Amino acid sequence: MPDVFISNSNIKNMKLTIGSVQFGLPYGISNVAGQVSLREVEKILHLARKRNIDMIDTAIAYGDSESVLGLAGVNDFKVITKLPILPNESADIIGWVEKHIEESLIRLNKSSIHGLLVHHAESLEGSDGKKLGFALNQIKNSGLVEKVGVSIYQPSVLDKIMENASIDIVQTPFNVVDTRIISSGWLDKLDEAGVEVHVRSIFMQGLLLMDRSSIPDKFNRWLSLWDHWHENLSTYDLDALSECISFVNSFSKVSRVVVGIESALQLQQVLDAIELSANPLDWSQMACHDDILINPSNWSKL
Repeated sequence: MPDVFISNSNIKNMKLTIGSVQFGLPYGISNVAGQVSLREVEKILHLARKRNIDMIDTAIAYGDSESVLGLAGVNDFKVITKLPILPNESADIIGWVEKHIEESLIRLNKSSIHGLLVHHAESLEGSDGKKLGFALNQIKNSGLVEKVGVSIYQPSVLDKIMENASIDIVQTPFNVVDTRIISSGWLDKLDEAGVEVHVRSIFMQGLLLMDRSSIPDKFNRWLSLWDHWHENLSTYDLDALSECISFVNSFSKVSRVVVGIESALQLQQVLDAIELSANPLDWSQMACHDDILINPSNWSKL
């Protein structure tokens, strides 16, 4: 297994991408403010421009996010959006993709976008997956999108889909608890193939940023993880936000870091944390392979 805690990358040179799910939905376990207002989105984008942040991540499934971005104005940003799940036995997959991208462009008020991802990686499996991969390349060749890719929840799915599509971008969860993209070897393989790796969930929807006493009781089965995290933060006088950022940003093979933003103040805090970031501690004891914890879609079962 490769050493996941050593890197020679420049910590401060973080390529931040604005995650916009909260612009269209009240998303995240630590989200108490609900959906972000249009006015606040405009403030976020204004600050992003001032700080040379040039990319926004959204999806058709993110409620009103695309429409809100279109109203706020994002012509000067690189926008990545994601397709919904592919219907079973779709008769016209190319037409289905074209319809969705055209509707997204209308909502975003753009003539083209930087990236189009398959939101559900399983859509790229099997014979329909090959057809979807072909459709993605057709859209790319048309000039409507510059790059195509896939959003994954676990690296193992890449074994089944990489031959079905010519992928430019893989978006994956990655944080001190979920290091599967490293331990699976896929970060190295994607880098060798020239595929950009965009990481998300670096705070585990805010779980890693919560005070120890605020972590919901349903996560008590992983008490040893939270104790290790908070004891070390306290011992070394570390800020949780900065340490989460330092960890993912210490890997030079990570191309982009997607952070969901709820306010301009929160974006400023993230930017401040980037400036304060340094080489992270060895967090190898935090790595967990329990899918109930590392996949937030399972949290409702707790």
